[in-house]
Amino acid sequence: MTTKIKHAIGILILSEFLVFLGISLVIPVMPFLKNELHLTALDMGIMNSLFAFAQFVVSPIVGRTSDRIGRKPVLLVGLLLFMVSEYLFALTNHLWLFDISRIIGGISAAMVGPTAMAMAADITSKRDRAKVIGYLSAAFSGGLILGPGIGGMLANISYKTPFWVAGTLGLLSTLALLRFLPSEDDLITEVPKASAEPEVNLRGHLWSLLKGPALILFVLILISSFGLQGFESIYSLYVNEVFNFSLSNIALVLTLNGMISLVFQVVLFDRLVRWFSETRVIRYCFFFALAGTVWIILAHTKVEVIIATLFVFTAIDIVRPAITTLLTKITDKNQGLINGLNMSLTSIGNVIGPIMSGSLLDLNYHYPYLVVSGFLALSFGLTYFIRLGKQSLAN
Repeated sequence: MTTKIKHAIGILILSEFLVFLGISLVIPVMPFLKNELHLTALDMGIMNSLFAFAQFVVSPIVGRTSDRIGRKPVLLVGLLLFMVSEYLFALTNHLWLFDISRIIGGISAAMVGPTAMAMAADITSKRDRAKVIGYLSAAFSGGLILGPGIGGMLANISYKTPFWVAGTLGLLSTLALLRFLPSEDDLITEVPKASAEPEVNLRGHLWSLLKGPALILFVLILISSFGLQGFESIYSLYVNEVFNFSLSNIALVLTLNGMISLVFQVVLFDRLVRWFSETRVIRYCFFFALAGTVWIILAHTKVEVIIATLFVFTAIDIVRPAITTLLTKITDKNQGLINGLNMSLTSIGNVIGPIMSGSLLDLNYHYPYLVVSGFLALSFGLTYFIRLGKQSLAN
């Protein structure tokens, strides 16, 4: 990679880190906000669903738009919308404005996440792509890991302080991107393969994707998202009610997982892909996630649960960038569309997965993870149907 491309990737990583740090700053404040403003659990659930639903609707539209007008303008608008969303949440005490803020936030996430991935795919060779997407995933994970702790400290000043800080991070990200990200034309000239393929019709390219090897990956994203979100969304409730985990126990597990996942994504992800290939990495991750989930169901001690949890969460954190990397290698055309569809299908799991697991948890503690095990087993089986030609994955 040239120095110019390395600088561009650094700006993308910084922007993604700041945005997801800002998003996670507000996590520890939400229960307090519910009590302070006398909101119901349904109110809070609708707020979270609106965020994911906006991502689902907007992601494929934004992806295609970034293919047409360029990545940088879409990233800039997305970061500005993130700033508006957080400042609006800080300024208001009205439920309908909270909902509007979450919708704007979902649109922002749909614009920033897949567009950053698409731009990284545009400006890197297939040989370097796994490493760069691993870095972007680590920026995403790092922001989510550090955010709750920082947000909890800021909430000691005021329960609105994390939202003000998140909005300010959005402003700083926008300014950094505007000032330091090189123009897209300059970057693409550094990577001849990105401009070597002719522009194709949207309908024709989408049809060729759905007929080709990408179809099984899109199906895999859709099915696995139910299982992955179903596991993550009720984890704290499950281990608290079934194994009497305290808040400190849960915090310890999540912190350990965050540290392990960062090591895998920054240091080991590229090596794992080179050693085993993306397809095998995806397959092994689903196997370990399935094994860990079954182990949790059968576990009798906290130590067993902690070890099994680390297997599951680490596998989840690796499988997502692995699928994304594989998708970007299928074709160099319309990366925005591909990453937008990826985000949109994942968002379906973000909306329905938590509702599914929450309703099952009310019936029986073990029902959610039994169903999650079924989704993960199906995902593991589907990995044997991934068929990609060597030419698609050539460096």
